Amino acid sequence: MDTYLRQYTEDPVWITLLFFAVIAFASDILTLPFSIYRTFVIEEKFGFNKTSVKLFIIDKVKAYLLTILLGGAVIAALVSIYLSTGEYFWLLAWIVMTVILIFVSMFYTSIFLPLFNKLSPLEDGELRTAIRNYCESAGFHLNNIYVMDGSKRSAKANAFFSGLGKRKKIVLYDTLIGNHTTDELVAVLAHETGHYKLKHTRTGLLMGVLQTGLMLFILSKFLGNDALAQALGAQQSSFHLDIIAFGLLYSPVSTLLGIISNIFSRKHEFEADAFARTTFKAAPLASALKKLSSDSLSNLLPHPAYVFVHYSHPPLLERLEALLKAE
Repeated sequence: MDTYLRQYTEDPVWITLLFFAVIAFASDILTLPFSIYRTFVIEEKFGFNKTSVKLFIIDKVKAYLLTILLGGAVIAALVSIYLSTGEYFWLLAWIVMTVILIFVSMFYTSIFLPLFNKLSPLEDGELRTAIRNYCESAGFHLNNIYVMDGSKRSAKANAFFSGLGKRKKIVLYDTLIGNHTTDELVAVLAHETGHYKLKHTRTGLLMGVLQTGLMLFILSKFLGNDALAQALGAQQSSFHLDIIAFGLLYSPVSTLLGIISNIFSRKHEFEADAFARTTFKAAPLASALKKLSSDSLSNLLPHPAYVFVHYSHPPLLERLEALLKAE
């Protein structure tokens, strides 16, 4: 493919963009049947799917446009930095990627999420009053509480915390609100508040920044190596081929970093549960966790080895055991 694309351009930025565009499009075409089957057959069979064919297509088109605009801009920037800086590529690229990570963390719910879902401020009423009372008792200032229309795609429920500083937001799925009591919802929010108060959000962002720096530093040692291009069957070294070769060789390191990240994530989940128990109540949190697990048909007894490698959250029974032990 590298040889074929060079018939049209030798510009390093454009050939890199074309190369990854072809790779991404071909990959998506190959995986599309599996995505359709998972959504409209498996998810439908177990009562989770709420996505219409029209919405599925619209989501695909939006994802393509975002990938082209944002992904293309990031790739073009990285190639340009490499061509102009050489050995300092990894450092300058790290600065650029860090800015992007911080920007996305701050504005994800303001800019990107609304492209796919509708966010509405939580209306005044019993739930908002209960949340306001909890936040005051926990010393947590929060005005940005939103409800997301997750039910238009799936029956599964969730809640998450997003943003930094004054831009922090709590987002509750409408499916979560519909299936839980006020106390259970406040307990879930207390858990998410724990992530912020215990600085898990910042820790996760910092770990992402450090991992990105490590990856770019190792990548800088691969770029410009003719042996890598030849190993892939190409005739000359290029940025995009070096990236492909690096991706193959970096995979074990990425897996190891993923395991370490999951260890920290599971630890943070236990700590956030403990924060919710201390600042609110354990019983409604336990009840909410049971409902979430039941509604999503999660595995109650996953193998410990699989949990160790893949799970970012502890299994339900471990979380309940930790909550009950502390009572």
